[in-house]
Amino acid sequence: MHLKTLTLRGFKSFASATTLSLEPGITCVVGPNGSGKSNVVDALTWVMGEQGAKTLRGGTMEDVIFAGTSARPPLGRAEVSLTIDNTDGHLPIEYSEVTISRTLFRNGGSEYAINGRTCRLLDIQELLSDTGMGRQMHVVVGQGKLDEVLRATPEEMRAFIEEAAGVLKHRRRKEKALRKLDAMAANLTRLTDLTGEIRRQLGPLGRQAEVARKAAVVQADLRDARARLLADDLAQLQAQLAQEVADETALRARHDEVEAQLTATRTTLAALEREAAEAAPHVAEAGELWYRLSALRERLRGTASLAADRARLLGESAGERAPGQDVDELLAQAERVRAAEAELAAEVDVARTALEAAVEGRQAAEQEAQAAERDLATALRAAADRREGVARLAGQVGARRSRLEATGEEIGRLRATLAAAENRAHEATTRFTELETQVTGAEEGEEGLDAAHESAVAALEDAHARVAALSDELAAAERERGSLTARAETLELSLSRKDGAGALLAADALTGTIGSVAALLQVDQRDEDAIVAALGPLADAVAVESVEAAVDAIRYLRTEDAGRATLLVGSSDAEAHAALGDLPPGARAAIDLVQAPSRVRTTVRALLAGVVVVDDLAAARSVLAQRPDLVVATRAGDLLSARRASGGSSGAPSALHLQAALDQARSGAQAARATAERLRFELTAAQQARADAQAEYDRTLERLNESDAALAAVAEQLANLGQVARSARAEADRVQASLDAAAKALEEDTAALAELTQRLAAVEEEPAESEARIATGTRERDDLAAAAALARARETEGRLTLRTAEERARALAGRAESLERAAQAEREARERVARREVARAHQAATARAVHAGAVHALAVLEGSLARASDERAAAEAARAEREAALVQARGAADALATELAQLTDVVHRDEVARTQQRLRVEALAQRSVEELGIDPDVLVDEYGPHRDVPVLAAPGTEPAGQAPSAIPYVREQQEKRLAAAERQLALLGRVNPLALEEFEALEERHRFLTEQLADLKKSRADLLQIVADIDERVEQVFAEAFADTATQFVEVFGRLFPGGEGRLVLTAPDDMLATGIEVEARPAGKKVKRLSLLSGGERSLTAVALLVAIFRARPSPFYVMDEVEAALDDTNLDRLLELLRELRTSSQLIVVTHQKRTMEIADALYGVTMRGDGVSAVISQRLREDVPA
Repeated sequence: MHLKTLTLRGFKSFASATTLSLEPGITCVVGPNGSGKSNVVDALTWVMGEQGAKTLRGGTMEDVIFAGTSARPPLGRAEVSLTIDNTDGHLPIEYSEVTISRTLFRNGGSEYAINGRTCRLLDIQELLSDTGMGRQMHVVVGQGKLDEVLRATPEEMRAFIEEAAGVLKHRRRKEKALRKLDAMAANLTRLTDLTGEIRRQLGPLGRQAEVARKAAVVQADLRDARARLLADDLAQLQAQLAQEVADETALRARHDEVEAQLTATRTTLAALEREAAEAAPHVAEAGELWYRLSALRERLRGTASLAADRARLLGESAGERAPGQDVDELLAQAERVRAAEAELAAEVDVARTALEAAVEGRQAAEQEAQAAERDLATALRAAADRREGVARLAGQVGARRSRLEATGEEIGRLRATLAAAENRAHEATTRFTELETQVTGAEEGEEGLDAAHESAVAALEDAHARVAALSDELAAAERERGSLTARAETLELSLSRKDGAGALLAADALTGTIGSVAALLQVDQRDEDAIVAALGPLADAVAVESVEAAVDAIRYLRTEDAGRATLLVGSSDAEAHAALGDLPPGARAAIDLVQAPSRVRTTVRALLAGVVVVDDLAAARSVLAQRPDLVVATRAGDLLSARRASGGSSGAPSALHLQAALDQARSGAQAARATAERLRFELTAAQQARADAQAEYDRTLERLNESDAALAAVAEQLANLGQVARSARAEADRVQASLDAAAKALEEDTAALAELTQRLAAVEEEPAESEARIATGTRERDDLAAAAALARARETEGRLTLRTAEERARALAGRAESLERAAQAEREARERVARREVARAHQAATARAVHAGAVHALAVLEGSLARASDERAAAEAARAEREAALVQARGAADALATELAQLTDVVHRDEVARTQQRLRVEALAQRSVEELGIDPDVLVDEYGPHRDVPVLAAPGTEPAGQAPSAIPYVREQQEKRLAAAERQLALLGRVNPLALEEFEALEERHRFLTEQLADLKKSRADLLQIVADIDERVEQVFAEAFADTATQFVEVFGRLFPGGEGRLVLTAPDDMLATGIEVEARPAGKKVKRLSLLSGGERSLTAVALLVAIFRARPSPFYVMDEVEAALDDTNLDRLLELLRELRTSSQLIVVTHQKRTMEIADALYGVTMRGDGVSAVISQRLREDVPA
């Protein structure tokens, strides 16, 4: 298995899609600083499930998305895809190639996928866990990984090996099992308590169940008696209700009959009124026909008179004329005719004036007649309306007036609303435009605020981290200072002697005392035990300047009875000491290990002459064998010479030990104090920086919140204004439509109100006045109709007179013309005289014929006029009969209405009584359902009085053989039975009706919980066995992995540090499940073992040795290293590269490096460069081709 391809899209500096094709062997990624090499390592770590932003060298996880440059905008997401060649089936998935992809969106959402199918992060971690790639990610050695290894605690060291060995999946199983055990323990405790509680409840509940059994029998008897009594009541009420319903049927039949008669009467009345209304035009038409026939008679009379005159004139002219009449005579006659025509023209004008006056009179008379007819119709309708009800018409008038007032007010309100809506729409549109301009400016400033706030957040997080780190360091320094100060005070108390030496050191008046030997000598810590053994008792002695001072000191001790003391007499004389010559290997002269003041240096050198210091007794014995003249002291405090020896286990510390420890504690406390002061100063500056960063953060956050609030407020205002404008326009449209409808309704209601007001005014008159008005109206109508007929007759007569005069004028004009033409014709030709004479005779005959026809027509017309007069009289008589029939029909309708009202009242009273009866029946039916749970019909059918009552045996007794099984229903017996059952139920006391069911349910639950408790105990035992098996497996796997790793570490460390020693040590070998791992490293020529005492390069190389040992002990398919050799020199680099060549045979290596020698061992090179637009680009180069077998 190996990594095949790595594709980056929008990940950090890789804005464009970039694919790295990876192959087995060593692949080096090179490039200048800042080009994005480490981003490739971060991409591998990120796609395999890394969740820590700081591990990816960022503040937040959003920092992995391409943030944009001056030439390219930022992207919205980052995506990395890693394709793994799984041909060997190393991964537990049935694919030869596995592609793991991870996508992060700038809004915080993320997606994981395996071969294009969405999955969880846990799925990816479990897929990679068997390959040694877990959460510790030891296969990716980043730039901070070596420091992480060096700073790791023993438990964290153990985690590296566990991850490589695949122990983490077992630990997850164990954690899951332990969580189940914790949950199961709570359930087990709860189940045990619940089972005990149920067991305690079973006894009292069983007794309640027995009482409930007895009560059930009594309640059955009680229920049966109550049901039979209730059924009896219900049956009686239902019978009464049936009888009342039968009575109601007869009453309703009479009511319906009267209502039918009233309807028929009203129908007849309506028919009569309709006939009267329909006959009124016929009466008017008959009168109008009579008037027209009368006018026609007058016109025929005028025509007959005119025809007679013309015939007479034509006959006279024929008799008077003689053939060959003189022309002059004819002209004279024509002039006379013209004069007569002029006279007739004047008569025509007079007749025309009279006709116009007659027409005006006729029109006025007809209008007055029509008005009288309308008044009469109004009076008739008023009378009819009064009969139908004055109150209803008055109510209609009031309602119509109220409606008019309301409509007027509504129109005013609608107009005001329309104006307000239009004003709101205009204001909202204006304000909307202004706010849109503000939003555009606010959004442009929002981008700068976001960038400033992100910078402030980063600065604040850095400041918090700095303050926290300094606070921790200061607390540690203060603890160390306090500890060292307390240790120094304790050592000072230990050095405050209460013997003679202490008395000498405390005696201020005593001169010549230099001080304690332990305080004067300076010895390395590792040589203290050896010097103390060499000096012997003098290590606790007091140094004095001379022998005289020593005598004074001894005298002082004796005088003050202060005890005894050992004194070291100092000397300022330089004494020559014999050189020790060449010492054996590993031996050093003791005088070279001690630094002493000049006043005691000579004495100390004399005491230590011939003394050498070695490491241990074996070395001491070897030195003494070679140089018997020497005294050998070991660093463990043993003393060995040819004549004496001392040593053994460590005893109480000497003054020199105590003084050295005191000096060390004081120097450590002083250094801790200086460190604390420095940290306190730095902490003050860091706190000030944090305060400034917090202030900047608060300022930018406040500005951002203000901007967001402003934008949100403006957006909300825009939405509100848009809604206001739309609603205002919609409201204006609705109000305008309502206003138009209201105006139309107002116009219609005004017309309707005028008509109703007129009708109401007519109706409100007194009945007598109404009848008088009807009679008066009838007479006025008849008189006006007669006047109108007379006016029409005068108009006809005027028309006949005018037409007669006009005819006569035309006749005279024609005669004059004929005379003139005759005179002219007489002159022209005499032969036409005969023809004219014939024509005149024809005209005379025509005139006589017209006269005869007019006379005949007048005779016929007289007959028609007589018939029209008869029809007119018949119509008037029929109208009078209809009026009488209407009066009779209205009286019958009023009588039937009164009877119907009385019957309706009786029906209503009966309905109320029956409703009350039905309510009582329904109440009993509801009781049947609520109290007994039985349908009322079923209750009456099964428990009614027609049913026999079964005889029930008393509880606990057997029925007698001769006792009847049922008895007839007797209400008194059932009432006694009900009372007896109630008394028995009262004697039983309070009964729990659910006791039987609760007891059975509780007993069943107790059995179920007992079984569940046993199952839980068995499951707990199984889980404990699983945990034990997992612990055994973890212990076995870890022990094997540790043993292999420790072996590999010894070998790798020896190769990286020739001559050095390194090993892995368990902190608790007896507890393989919890033990930690410590690293001991001792390079060649050094005695130190702690990593903190090594140089930077040695520490890095030790960390590399540990990781390589893990790699070799539990190989992984690939490893990624980011500049792990940056701190190594050429020699150590060669050693590391040799190890990398060996790892290449079993694993794929991806190395980020700047070292040319590392590039030389690579199989392929990827060069990463930063383009001018701030985007990383990749260039690949294969250095070695696969060699065919």
